[in-house]
Amino acid sequence: METERIYLDHNATTPLREEVVESMARVLRDLPGNPSSPHREGALARRRIGEAREQVAGCLGVAGRSVVFTAGATEANNLVLRGLLGQGASVHPRHLVTSTAEHPSVLAPAEDLEKGGVRISRLSVDDEGMVERSGWLEALEHAPSLVSLLWANNETGVVQPIEEWAEEASARGVPFHVDATQAVGKWPISLDQTSIDYLSCSAHKLNGPKGVGCLIHRAGPAPSPLLAGGGQERGMRGGTENVAGIVGFGVACELAQGELAERMDHYQRLRDRLWDALKQTLPSVRRNGPDPSAVLPNTLNVEIPHTAGDVLVEALDLEGVAVSAGAACHSGSVSPSHVLVAMGRSAQQAQASLRLSVGLGNDSGQIDRAAEWIGLLARRAGAENSDAG
Repeated sequence: METERIYLDHNATTPLREEVVESMARVLRDLPGNPSSPHREGALARRRIGEAREQVAGCLGVAGRSVVFTAGATEANNLVLRGLLGQGASVHPRHLVTSTAEHPSVLAPAEDLEKGGVRISRLSVDDEGMVERSGWLEALEHAPSLVSLLWANNETGVVQPIEEWAEEASARGVPFHVDATQAVGKWPISLDQTSIDYLSCSAHKLNGPKGVGCLIHRAGPAPSPLLAGGGQERGMRGGTENVAGIVGFGVACELAQGELAERMDHYQRLRDRLWDALKQTLPSVRRNGPDPSAVLPNTLNVEIPHTAGDVLVEALDLEGVAVSAGAACHSGSVSPSHVLVAMGRSAQQAQASLRLSVGLGNDSGQIDRAAEWIGLLARRAGAENSDAG
C-alpha cells in the first residue's frame, strides 16, 4: 500500500473542496450556454455567473459590481499595472510605487513599464520582510499615480499593514492596488472598511479551481483591457467567461467566508506545532519573518543551516512530503529567493530555506511525521556537508 503523502505546499496551490467540484460538475454537465447569448441557455449561464459574483463580493466585503473575473491574480495584476500605466495611459505622471519583495506578476510588468518610461519606486523591506515605513512615507510625498503592494507575502506569509497604508494613500489622492492572493481565505478582509481601490486574487489559493480569479475595482480609473474583442466584465476583460471555474470560485469564497475563524485557528495550531517540533529536532533552525501574529496563520518559512533547500525538497518528496524551497513559479531553479535576499539574507541562507504551508487535509499526525522527516533529512544533509568540508 502506498504511504499517505503529506502536502505542505498550500501557498503554491490548494486541493479542491468537494463542494467546489460538485458545483463545477453541474455547470459542465447542465449549462451549455454562452453567457452572452440571449436565449434561455445563455440566461442560465449568465445567472450562475451573477450568483458567483455575489459570493466573491460577499467574501471580500464589496458590491458585486466591483468584481471583474479574470484567469487569476497574475492577469489581474497585469491588468491594473499595464491597464493604468501602459502606453497611451490617461494617468499622469506615470509613477508606480511597489516593493522589492512583490510577486513576479507585479515585478515583471513593473520592469516592462520602466523600460517604457514609467518611473518605478521600489520600497525596501527590513530583515523581517516588513516594508520600511520611512521609504513609504517618502514615496507618498512624490505623488505617485499608483501604489501596488502585497497584502501577505507568498513565500514568508508576512502581512503588511495594508489598511493603514491604503488610508494614507487615499488621503493624498493616490490610487492603491493590493495583491491579496495569499490573504483571501486565511486573513480577515472587508474592503468596505478600507480605502483600497483595486484588489487581485486567485481561486486556487482558497480551495477553488486553477485558472480563475478576479480584480476588484472599487474606485479610481478603469484599467484599459488587456484582452479586447468583447464587452464582457464591464469591458475590462473580453472573451467568453469560464462559467464552471467562476462558479467554483464563488463556492470556494462562500465556504471561506463562513469558515474563516475556524480555518485560521486550525492552521495556526498546525503551523505552531510544526515550528515547535522543528526547534526540538533542529536547534539551529531559524524563522524567516516577524512575530507569528504578523504572519499568515498557515505559513512557516525557515532557514536550516548547512542544507540545500532544493535538495531537501527532493529528498522529502521521495519520502512523501511535499514542501517548497521558494515561490512555486520558480520551481526547478536554484537561484536564491528574491524575497529572502530583499530581507538581507545571503544567497547561501536563502538557498537553505524551506516554505512550509498547511491547509485543507492536514492534521497533527501529518505535522509530526513531516517534522520527523525534515529533521532526519536535514541532519543527514548537515552531516554530509560537514564531512565534505
